[in-house]
Amino acid sequence: QVQLVESGGGLVQAGGSLRLSCAASGRTFSRYAMGWFRQAPGKEREFVAAITRSGGTTYYTNSVKGRFTISRDNVNNMVYLQMNSLKPEDTAVYYCAVNQIAPIFPPSDAIQRESQYSYWGQGTQVTVSS
Repeated sequence: QVQLVESGGGLVQAGGSLRLSCAASGRTFSRYAMGWFRQAPGKEREFVAAITRSGGTTYYTNSVKGRFTISRDNVNNMVYLQMNSLKPEDTAVYYCAVNQIAPIFPPSDAIQRESQYSYWGQGTQVTVSS
């Protein structure tokens, strides 16, 4: 079983940076891929980034590529999302999630599917002002 606690959200001006943290419990943490999703008001939840169980491969939606970086620390059961050059359209509630389905080498089109993630944090609000 995995439980997730998110932190790091807040209000930032366009062009600024935030680092989101996700603390995970469970001794099987390193066996699972991890992902970040976000949901803006009036919109569906969308995939943002994912990382394989070892941290060797990362995946990003096109709109954040080059600006966001996902990383993990399997020793301390932590997942991070470093967000730079933030834009107003990045405003959303951000969720970290556990992927128990992804293999060691998950296909990029599969790992972004919301249905692959079985455990979710409560979300942290990120607001980017112009």
